[in-house]
Amino acid sequence: MTAQATDGRHAEDFTVGEECDLGTYEVTEQEVIAFASHWDPQDIHIDPGHAETGGRYGGLIASGLHTLAILQRLQVLGRREHWNVIAGQGIDRLRFRRPVRPGDVLSGHSRVIDVRLEPEWRRGLVVFDVRALNQEGKEVLTMEMAAYLEMRSEATAGRRERVPGQQAGK
Repeated sequence: MTAQATDGRHAEDFTVGEECDLGTYEVTEQEVIAFASHWDPQDIHIDPGHAETGGRYGGLIASGLHTLAILQRLQVLGRREHWNVIAGQGIDRLRFRRPVRPGDVLSGHSRVIDVRLEPEWRRGLVVFDVRALNQEGKEVLTMEMAAYLEMRSEATAGRRERVPGQQAGK
């Protein structure tokens, strides 16, 4: 584990129901092709001509992995303050809801759905419902993302919150 940080947000600072808008990101054709050329080289992502005439989406679309990377960028850069992150724990219920196209402006939104403090490890698991929406307000990606954050102290031992009726990552 890293040295204990003295500033920024710690696991016990998060509360269930807390929401955060994560900012926006405009997707360009150049980056759609560059990302997919390296990581997901399918014609619907790298060949505008084929995507327009032979693809089922009527044009070039971003790789789902690219969309996930954009949302991760928004999640990190959209924070109002430093978080004392140890590591990501996982992603659950990842869904690609609709295609992302060059020119789309994506916005991110995050809501805390679970906080599990582990004072014996001086860490807490914080679970977020994270969404990316296009400029029309339509969801393009949804997921639950969990991350371990350092705890400031053992003073909040035993606190655990969860949104009633909401499943969270195990």
